[in-house]
Amino acid sequence: MPEPHEQRERPDRKKRLSVYLDPELMRLLADFADRREQSRSLIAEAAIASFLSPDADERQEAAIVKRLDRIDRNVQRLERDIGIANEAFAIFMRSWLTSTATVPEAVQAASQAKGGERYDRFLEALGRRLAKGPNLRQEIPDDL
Repeated sequence: MPEPHEQRERPDRKKRLSVYLDPELMRLLADFADRREQSRSLIAEAAIASFLSPDADERQEAAIVKRLDRIDRNVQRLERDIGIANEAFAIFMRSWLTSTATVPEAVQAASQAKGGERYDRFLEALGRRLAKGPNLRQEIPDDL
């Protein structure tokens, strides 16, 4: 003969489970449930179902692969941009070193003042270019 509590239990009724959670995890669960305006039980049930789902690992792996692909593209773009900047700097330095004449001591102070003015104009031009564009990276084809 079945026990009295077994007779009252409906097969479609949810079963009770008691678990012990770390206080911080319980706080996170409560906060999440409050933000979603859902019960803690519903959130915990959904989390357990997701964890036990056979495709959960595949979904997680797909998300990780997607993030890694984005990071890889960003790193490739950075490597390209650094290469462009290095080459541009090398060309500038070669040009500057071959075209700059030695300044006699008598006019060195005036020359330094003129250099300061040129540097200030350079910074202004750089600021305008960075603010408005196009930048050097946009002027160079991607397949280089």
